[in-house]
Amino acid sequence: MPSVTKTSASEQVSIEGLDVGMENFEGGYTVCFESHHADTDLAPAFRGLPDDRCQFSRWGYVVRGRVGFRFASHEETYSTGEAYYVPPGHTPIHYAGTELVEFSPTDQLGQALGVAMANLGVEVR
Repeated sequence: MPSVTKTSASEQVSIEGLDVGMENFEGGYTVCFESHHADTDLAPAFRGLPDDRCQFSRWGYVVRGRVGFRFASHEETYSTGEAYYVPPGHTPIHYAGTELVEFSPTDQLGQALGVAMANLGVEVR
């Protein structure tokens, strides 16, 4: 079985306040290792997607800190030690000092990240 770490991930993305290492696995899923360095509401990044919200599912684990997800009707926050599932139709809220690991369907993640990166003016390297 293949394995990956944050530093060995094949794609590295840095946005102001966020560093992400990503690796695509067979079976259609991508793992994302995220380090959040600033409090950031990422709603503007998803403008242009249906309902201006992220349209892929996320399964994750908060290594430390907390992460939030805003939906049309409510907001959810997960903290250190919690595993979570977030369905499509959300926008992420990052909090400084957070480290997390997420898994998402590769094709859906790619579509949403294309829009988000363009909105933020960031290139994937």
